[in-house]
Amino acid sequence: MTGAAVAVAVREMADADCAAVAAVRVAGWRFAYRGLLPDAYLDAMSVEADTDARREHLARAGDRTVHLVAEAGEEVVGWAAFGPGRDPGAGPGDAELYALYIRPDAVGTGVGRALTGEVLARAAGLGFGRLSLWVLEGNARGRRFYAKAGFVPDGAREPWEVGGRTVMELRYARVL
Repeated sequence: MTGAAVAVAVREMADADCAAVAAVRVAGWRFAYRGLLPDAYLDAMSVEADTDARREHLARAGDRTVHLVAEAGEEVVGWAAFGPGRDPGAGPGDAELYALYIRPDAVGTGVGRALTGEVLARAAGLGFGRLSLWVLEGNARGRRFYAKAGFVPDGAREPWEVGGRTVMELRYARVL
């Protein structure tokens, strides 16, 4: 699947998607963060444990948190979640992209663009006027992707401790 454009359908995530989303998330973390986060941390990630976490997050999503999956054929190949901004000072018009992960073999096929487009449309439809996200400073691929989608760094930086290593996150944002 890598490299060639695929037909993508984006829909709301259901409980039955939790295991597939967990597999996308674990593979996505290992792909995107290898060399940025400790290998032992990434290697210890478990689809089984993450499936339970996805179920829990989905169950408490509420009315304003949206979980979306991208399918190519009948396979879940991407996942995104967004909702109200969580940063101090975030107003009612501020949304945050909490997660966007693509199965590694689907990177470069349009799955990420389709998910991002749907997130932008749905966030605007819910009345949000701004969407922010946090990306690892060392994640050059992710930063390029978000820049192409119209996000720009807004100057906010936060240290994040993961698996015994501290990494820097940058906040990107765009107007909806």
